[in-house]
Amino acid sequence: MLMPNWMDPEYLLNWLGDWSLWGTAAVVFIECGLLFPILPGDSLLFAVGLFIAHGTIDVPLWLACVILTVAAFLGNVSGYYIGRVLGTTLFTNPNARFLKPKYIEETHAFFEKYGPRALVLARFVPIVRTFITVVAGAGKMDPRKFFVWTGVGAVLWATGLTLLGHVLGQVKFIHEHLESAILLIVLISVVPMFVEWFLAKRRARAQAATIGVTEAPAESLTVADTGLADSAATTQRADD
Repeated sequence: MLMPNWMDPEYLLNWLGDWSLWGTAAVVFIECGLLFPILPGDSLLFAVGLFIAHGTIDVPLWLACVILTVAAFLGNVSGYYIGRVLGTTLFTNPNARFLKPKYIEETHAFFEKYGPRALVLARFVPIVRTFITVVAGAGKMDPRKFFVWTGVGAVLWATGLTLLGHVLGQVKFIHEHLESAILLIVLISVVPMFVEWFLAKRRARAQAATIGVTEAPAESLTVADTGLADSAATTQRADD
């Protein structure tokens, strides 16, 4: 594949061998809870389902879904308590490789827009899913509400993508073109990242335009007021 080995789910699963399921669970936990956003979570879950259907990973599908869902849930719980204890103090260096302040700002905006259900929606948005729990913890979100919403998200994301991979893995064409199918899911998984980047740029331009429009009338008003003041002063001198 045209990507680093550590981002290639097929390479990772083959390299992990008999430990592929537990290795995937570790990757899911790290991506969801330990502030390391650049990991192939989506594509790896999908690939596990494909490999189970293919027979390469010899574990029951239900067991894989349970283990991966629990890993996703516990990862988010870890991120939540990191945020609750440390807040956003880790995100102070704009030149940091991973803990960039802009990631927290974008995630906070995402949370503000969607409320608690952001914990479900963010599962399907790379980078945002890593930091949404930190924002929830830093904002002291009610733990019971957090556990419910993040649990729903864990099931839909981890179980959903694994089942999808398993179902598609039984399709003859995909079964015979496994590498192409995995590459496709990798490309699809990064689409939300580019969409969010595009929308952020668009919002920034709109905000800049709004500020420009707001300032222009104020400047015109100042000029007009100055003219009126000069006119009044001239009239006053004429009366004198």
